[in-house]
Amino acid sequence: MLLVHPPNLVRSLLKKMSDLPLDSVCYLDTRDDAAALEEFSDQERTILQEINRRVAAAESLQHLIDFVFEATHSIWPTNRLSVAFLEDDGRRLVSHHTRADYEPVLLKQGYAENLVGSSLDRVITSRQPRIINNLEAYSKQHPHSGSTRLVLKEGLRSSMTIPLVVEDRAVGVLFRASKEVGAYHDRHLAMNRAIIERLSQAVEKAYRIEQLTEANRAYSEMLGFVSHELKSPVAAMVMHGKLLVDGYLGELSETQKDHIERMVAKGEFLLSLVGEYLDMARLESGTLKANFRDDVDLIGEVIRPAMDVIDPLRQEQEMGVSEHWPTDPLHVQCDPLLLKIVMVNLLGNAVKYGRQGGEIRVSVEEENDRFQVSVWNEGPGFPPDQRNRLFKRFSRLNTPELKKPSGTGVGLYSCWQIVELHGGRINARSEHGQWAEFFFHIPQPLPEPR
Repeated sequence: MLLVHPPNLVRSLLKKMSDLPLDSVCYLDTRDDAAALEEFSDQERTILQEINRRVAAAESLQHLIDFVFEATHSIWPTNRLSVAFLEDDGRRLVSHHTRADYEPVLLKQGYAENLVGSSLDRVITSRQPRIINNLEAYSKQHPHSGSTRLVLKEGLRSSMTIPLVVEDRAVGVLFRASKEVGAYHDRHLAMNRAIIERLSQAVEKAYRIEQLTEANRAYSEMLGFVSHELKSPVAAMVMHGKLLVDGYLGELSETQKDHIERMVAKGEFLLSLVGEYLDMARLESGTLKANFRDDVDLIGEVIRPAMDVIDPLRQEQEMGVSEHWPTDPLHVQCDPLLLKIVMVNLLGNAVKYGRQGGEIRVSVEEENDRFQVSVWNEGPGFPPDQRNRLFKRFSRLNTPELKKPSGTGVGLYSCWQIVELHGGRINARSEHGQWAEFFFHIPQPLPEPR
């Protein structure tokens, strides 16, 4: 038996709900429930006010569901509270979080049902709550409902399905269920109305944040996988190319050697890109962990090895390099491997974007509570209005002279992550058309992990 009522009959319907047959399914318009709101007890009003005050501060979707379950458990018959969201352009409803006071929970996170041909489709399209006060009778009328069979096995006998609507857009549903037959009536609908608008907004916000977090995690994993799979074959191609150029597999003509050298150069460029993506993916996924040491020779273990990596490229560009640091060994607290990644990136950018035949200056300064490293180069630099684009993922400066060299926009972002991991700061300054300088400082000793 299906009952649907226009708004002008809602009040009389609510007065009679307790007299309805238990096999009834009710879709109720709750726009006219002001009178019921006035009938709340002081305890109910206090609880509802507290929900409206605190619901937006929930840390996550699970915290939000747990809080609402605990806050309303005493005034709303509830053995189970769950939330499901519309996915696949509104064609499927997928369960996401559940709180129940019993075990086992059979209808779990990830359970999905198509809306086409489902009774839930009416809840979504009409924006009207649905009450089923006898799930056993409902299951007999709808034998193909897999979700009903599961909650019956959990021991539930009544349910209230509440559409979550944000800016007149249905985003999902909130399910309340009880082990009692005939558990829900007019007061519960009015209470729902008192919190549902705020609750819908908070629930969708928490859900979107979780979606973004999961998408970012999946992206990092995919990026790491693809980069790792590219690294070995590209490195092998570069190695074989160098063997050919060096004559180990027979003499080559000058034309042949020239073409192979170009192939090797492009392969080495691809390897540098793969390395940048791998570093970023490992940092973002947390697989590249910091290994801080207390007595790192900054010059011998970080600065000079990074300069050796870049030296062939620097010589090709006929660029000079000057060193400005203490003559005595400088021992610091840091992760030398991670800081070497920073230095290779900064030095590589100085060569890539510097003026051919110009100068690179590497400086190290020690202060009472920190050390600072800077890489300065002659070259086009960058205009002041482009500075805010630095250190952002996939961001490149929008000037003709800086867009010409190939790049990914992830190297400086990885530098920023590593320096932040050390509790430090990285920055840049420039005189456009003359020079650019990138510098970072690391506190000593390192701060406690956050």
